[in-house]
Amino acid sequence: MKLPLLISVPHGGMNVPPEVSDICTLSKEDIVADSDEGAAAIYSNLEQHCEAYLTSDIARALIDLNRPPDDIGGDGVIKSHTCWNVPIYRNFPDDALIQSLLARYYFPYHEKLSAGAGNNAIKLGIDCHTMSASGPPIGPDPGQPRPLVCISNADGTCPQEWITALAGCFTSAFKDRVTINTPFRGGYITRSHAAEMPWLQIEISRTGTYPNEFKRDCVLEGLQRFCHTVFKEFLPWNAS
Repeated sequence: MKLPLLISVPHGGMNVPPEVSDICTLSKEDIVADSDEGAAAIYSNLEQHCEAYLTSDIARALIDLNRPPDDIGGDGVIKSHTCWNVPIYRNFPDDALIQSLLARYYFPYHEKLSAGAGNNAIKLGIDCHTMSASGPPIGPDPGQPRPLVCISNADGTCPQEWITALAGCFTSAFKDRVTINTPFRGGYITRSHAAEMPWLQIEISRTGTYPNEFKRDCVLEGLQRFCHTVFKEFLPWNAS
């Protein structure tokens, strides 16, 4: 039986849309530094364990699926600079190009997330990310060390007892620091789709203290523990 979860991994991609390849000035290293590096390694195996799984191969620096569609420039959906303050474009896209990018890459992703709410087998959406080990210049905590795991629900996008239970399950799995709503409180995906069904956000540190394989296994174990705790009809996390 699959876990009753819709998994969203919006920032794991590294590709530059062909529509902006001639005006994008970012190096491969710039794109990796701005992306959720390690997200695919940590989360992709959830596709076989969960009811639904959605991701994108487009780099976050070029189209940020976790921003409102009208947030243009700055750190918005179509950014002017990366989170490390690196300029992205030789010439910033005009409105026609922006609307074309949103129509091709942004809105279809969100439509698929909304469709998940119509699947009765799905009880919770989880937006999955990785985060730098310390806060970047553009962020809620510049220069500050971060926990291994941050889970967030914007104080209401899912029941408080659910996020408390998940924090406990992740603490048991990772045996390291897990925080709730600090430094992140839940992004646009979590907030905007919570009217359709419960959502929460997961951030796993990119610290090199633990390999991605360890993080992958702990995420799965934590989610299995959580689903057994909250949704009683599901098998215990260690059942065969």
